[in-house]
Amino acid sequence: MNLNPLLQALDLQEDAARTLTDDLRTQIDTLQTQLREAELRLEHLAITRTTIIGLADRIPVHSPDPSGSPELPEHPDYPRILAVFNGTTGPLTARAICQALDFELLPKHIERTRAKMKRLVTLGILTESEPGTISRKQ
Repeated sequence: MNLNPLLQALDLQEDAARTLTDDLRTQIDTLQTQLREAELRLEHLAITRTTIIGLADRIPVHSPDPSGSPELPEHPDYPRILAVFNGTTGPLTARAICQALDFELLPKHIERTRAKMKRLVTLGILTESEPGTISRKQ
């Protein structure tokens, strides 16, 4: 009886099983790395939450202005942004505000300005007519 075909078939199956085993070990290593990163992120978020809760009593509470108009956040850019809107009639983008305020047109400046504009929208001072374009409330 010739066992060579049977042994060759067995060799092929062993090679396939080794390849599968190696692939699975690689996937396990990748998943363990991702798990460690996710656990570290969760730990950082828990620390951030604890810090914020610890500082919450130190954040001053602003009472609304008796005139009924919302109070601006305490940052010098907010009045400057509103001044730009007061000088125009149409909607503006964060990039246009940055240009008007002579900020460098870097993504960090544009995104910071966009966040401030969105805050003014949330406060009801400005309105977002289309995504990315904000105008003075009528």
